[in-house]
Amino acid sequence: MVLLTFGLVMMFSASYVYALFYMGNSFYFIGRQLVFAVMGVVAMLVLSNIDYRIFRRLAWPLMGVTVVLLVVVLFMPEQKGVRRWINLGFTTFQPSEIAKFSIVILFAHLIASNYSRMKTFRYGIAPFIGVLAVMVALLMMEPHLSGTVLICLIGATMMFVGGANLKWFGLAGIAGAAGLVVLASIPQVIAYATTRFAYWLDPFSDPQGFGFQTLQSLYAIGSGGLLGAGIGQSMQKYLYLPEPQNDFVFAIVCEELGFVGAVLIIILFALLIWRGFVIAAKARDRFGAMVAVGLTAQVGIQTILNIAVVTNTIPNTGISMPFFSSGGTALLMLLSQMGVILSISRQTTLEKE
Repeated sequence: MVLLTFGLVMMFSASYVYALFYMGNSFYFIGRQLVFAVMGVVAMLVLSNIDYRIFRRLAWPLMGVTVVLLVVVLFMPEQKGVRRWINLGFTTFQPSEIAKFSIVILFAHLIASNYSRMKTFRYGIAPFIGVLAVMVALLMMEPHLSGTVLICLIGATMMFVGGANLKWFGLAGIAGAAGLVVLASIPQVIAYATTRFAYWLDPFSDPQGFGFQTLQSLYAIGSGGLLGAGIGQSMQKYLYLPEPQNDFVFAIVCEELGFVGAVLIIILFALLIWRGFVIAAKARDRFGAMVAVGLTAQVGIQTILNIAVVTNTIPNTGISMPFFSSGGTALLMLLSQMGVILSISRQTTLEKE
């Protein structure tokens, strides 16, 4: 809740200039975000009081729905050169957000069902690679490189924690690399990935084009100094940093709150992740433990990758920052997932009592 409050304040600060200029309403983004935040908190509270084990029975149906949605989105109109959103009329949503959750639930179910056989290739590697292959293929057709990377890392983390034999990771890595080579043969994917990589290495090679967003992000971070310019005092959000309310909101955080504020937020994320793994360690069953591991890993990996992108440590992949970036579907799903983790914690406490 502290992170959510921080995130809403900083997202509004980062977005109101952009919203006024392009939407004619300073409250355009924060208004929508607040609606989804309220819905998300309600969903979190409801799910925290529902036995999380119900999701185990829904593991395969949920994955089936996810695959259907990932196919449907390929027929949606392009937005900014990609197909990632399904338009519902009153809002849009990304099926990739549901995919993250369905991967965690299905992998937790498979690990819990075959834990004693996780050292074997048949049960510890093959089914996971099969599911990931389908997901990666569909995501790369959008293309959605950041979603692909995130889902693969979540899956690998769960497999590792779930007891998969390390020797199979090498073979799985080779198979994954081969799959990427095949995908990389698609001209659209080649152009998309090559452009991102080239301007990561040298954003100054095109300061008014592909390197513009990264450079403006670095200017914002550098301008923040130790204590920052103060909330609301960012200069880069005045139409210098493109869409500052989305993936690069952390740059505005650094500019307005400085190094101290940025470190404080990182510490809050670290505490949340630590708590998630503590809940996983104390879970009443293996399914609950693996669900907690997967959902916590998602927050941790996503936060690390977002900060890495904003600071140009890795290429710009379009990964949002949990609780901070604008995006109703992402926030609703994230808070719902926190509710599932709370359910695991609650059920563990009730069992002890």
